[in-house]
Amino acid sequence: MIRRSWVFALLLLMVVAATADSDSALFEFQRMAAVTGPFTGTANPIRGVPGAGLNWRIASANAELSGNGQLEVRVRGLVLNDPRAGARNHTNPLPTFRAILNCQVIDSVGNPAVVNVSTTDFPATSTGDARIEQTLILPHRCFAPILFVTTSTGSWLAVGGF
Repeated sequence: MIRRSWVFALLLLMVVAATADSDSALFEFQRMAAVTGPFTGTANPIRGVPGAGLNWRIASANAELSGNGQLEVRVRGLVLNDPRAGARNHTNPLPTFRAILNCQVIDSVGNPAVVNVSTTDFPATSTGDARIEQTLILPHRCFAPILFVTTSTGSWLAVGGF
């Protein structure tokens, strides 16, 4: 009887530990850098993700990705910061943003590859504020993850960094 209790307690502990791991943060950060300079446009993409065509700036951002794929991104003040934008400068002309999780992976034949997992569109204000929340289907393993806030067509506006 005591042995069964120990086995039950061990199994219960394993279930609790597995649940805690799936809800814990895989990564989180408190800053993002806006697209600017040589990263604007298609000439210098980051891992295949092109920059937006004009310079942007961002006031603040934070993000968290949990083991179960729950992604939460909050951006504030993601707006154009380019004189070529004319009257739109220092505003956000886009009605929506997306988030892209970019992962280095090992493909089915053992070669390195890049996988992008994208959210759907989320509303963004003219002052560049947005909250993105969605559960993503994560690759089996994700090496060196990068998180982008993008346009609905996939050009990056901000990237996880500092």
